[in-house]
Amino acid sequence: MQGLINTLRPLLLGGLLLAVPFAASPAKNVKPDPNGLAPHEVQDLAYGDVLFYFFEDDYFDSITRLLAARQLGRIPHTPEEAELLLGGLYLSLGEHVEAGRIFEALLNKNTSEFVRNRAWFYLGKVWYQRGYLEESERALRQVSDKMDPRINAERYMLLAQLMMRQGRYDEAITALGSWHGPPDWTAYAQFNLGVALVRRDRLAEAITYLDRIGNMQTRSEELLALKDKANLALGFALLQAQRAAEAKPILQRVRLEGPYSSKALLGVGWADAGMGDFKRALVPWLALRKRSLLDSAVQESFLTVPYAYAQLSAMGQAAEFYNSAIESFDGERKRIDDSIEGIRSGKLLDRLLNDDKKDTLTWYWQLTTVPNAPESRYLYALLASNEFQEGLKNYRELNFMSRNLEDWRGDVSAYDDMIDTRQEAYNRRVPKANAVLAATDLDGLTQKRVDFESRINEIEKSNDVAALGTPEEQQTWARLKRIEEYLAAHPDDPDLNEMRDTHRLMKGVMYWRLSESFKARLWNERRSVKELAGHLKETQKRAVSVRQALAGTPLTTGGYASRVAAVRARIDQLLDRMADVSQRQNLFLQSLAIRQLEAQKQRIETYELQARYELAAIYDRTSNGPSNAPPKTAPSVPPNTAPSVPPDAPPQAKP
Repeated sequence: MQGLINTLRPLLLGGLLLAVPFAASPAKNVKPDPNGLAPHEVQDLAYGDVLFYFFEDDYFDSITRLLAARQLGRIPHTPEEAELLLGGLYLSLGEHVEAGRIFEALLNKNTSEFVRNRAWFYLGKVWYQRGYLEESERALRQVSDKMDPRINAERYMLLAQLMMRQGRYDEAITALGSWHGPPDWTAYAQFNLGVALVRRDRLAEAITYLDRIGNMQTRSEELLALKDKANLALGFALLQAQRAAEAKPILQRVRLEGPYSSKALLGVGWADAGMGDFKRALVPWLALRKRSLLDSAVQESFLTVPYAYAQLSAMGQAAEFYNSAIESFDGERKRIDDSIEGIRSGKLLDRLLNDDKKDTLTWYWQLTTVPNAPESRYLYALLASNEFQEGLKNYRELNFMSRNLEDWRGDVSAYDDMIDTRQEAYNRRVPKANAVLAATDLDGLTQKRVDFESRINEIEKSNDVAALGTPEEQQTWARLKRIEEYLAAHPDDPDLNEMRDTHRLMKGVMYWRLSESFKARLWNERRSVKELAGHLKETQKRAVSVRQALAGTPLTTGGYASRVAAVRARIDQLLDRMADVSQRQNLFLQSLAIRQLEAQKQRIETYELQARYELAAIYDRTSNGPSNAPPKTAPSVPPNTAPSVPPDAPPQAKP
């Protein structure tokens, strides 16, 4: 699956999602990608923030910020590109339902064919891996042939595998018969074609394809495994057709150190047995018997070895091996019971995810290490299965979401602290504000300003130049007025004549000085009154604002508190829902594991019962007849009960 993200990444960069150059202004000499969307500037700051987290491979934060920006209407210039980005991000996290909805709404004829093809291809691939076969086929059939040949080859391979998984073998044979692609994909196509022919009982035709894969020369570990599987599939198909002589050399081509060696050894033994050479059959079966009893082929060898000895009339050795098989099966059955109890304790998934240090949400995550626990030795096949891996990824994502919600709940508490701080500041400042408002007589100040303006008007109307003089000038003018009054009271006193001349001269000089600066002083006074009016108006506005704040702050604080409480309640609700879904997912995966162990236990019980029956039959023949008479019937593990040939899927990562 890692190969998918490696291929999807250039798609996100090249056209499907990020249909913009991720710079403030694109370089003039850079030609736009003809396969992508038209380049343009990132005009919305919120969208640029989303793209930053996308390039940091933090897809979850990128989705979160994109959804928030879209809800707040902060991406007005690139709404469709943002939706495509959102669809791609959903797809990268395995959220195929939302991704499909977005693609169906936005991928139209106006979108680049390259973009449409890749979007539908990867959506179809994700649906296939999720098990939504009908949706996958519908998406893959919307892809045209005008795309990268390797991807187009994989597309047809997926369509063929869809048909095989649905039992439509005739359609799969037709599709694979005309399939063309790269050499490494051709091997998988021919293998799947051979398997489909076997399923339709057309073994003669299947031999050509499976034998070709079984004889190919390669050093690739991946293709070597496919080669082994083809030989194993063809060998067992021939065994089931009672063609043991042909099956043996094919099964012997399987590597002894490969993953299919145990089944191959079992098949080689059955081929020898099918030809009546039980002594030769013991060679691979005895070698197989030394391997781990967890392998079903090894479990069968615990019965085939004594069966071969019985056919060779070596009843003592047959009985000894049957007794050994019964003891091994009994011990293994008890260990399986202990493992089932351990799984039911609910700690299986926690142990599986204990070493998962990468705290990021990505659909391409896979379990790579198995914990050292008693039940692990029985679950390798289950842990490698697609069903369990998908379920485990879902459980891991639920845990990630729960931790994320817990973090958000902690962030919400910070808003509570902010509201409390604001309320405390309000309570501390209200008395001071009330005291200032009470001590300030704005109406009285306003009336004084009106009186000042009226006084200035009177001074201007009466041309009272002395009224605007400095204090010293007004003091001098007042003394001159008193002298004038004294002189007026003694008009006939000749001694005051000289004083009258001096007084007249001084008054004239003083009046000239006051009159010269009167207009300038009058303008300054009017300006001061105007400024005073402005200050009074601003003071009144602030007083109104203070009164409104005093009245409104409790309301706004309460409003914020209610919104924070609503968010907290929603997070708590989501946490409860996450806990419930996680518990159900845990129980589901436990049921898968327990079902796997129960199936192994049932198979071992069947083998143990058969071993006891064969052992009893040997004792019965020993006590009632010739000791060297071989059994007339074979144990119930002949070649025709060997595992059927499964259709193979190409690995997710190509060389």
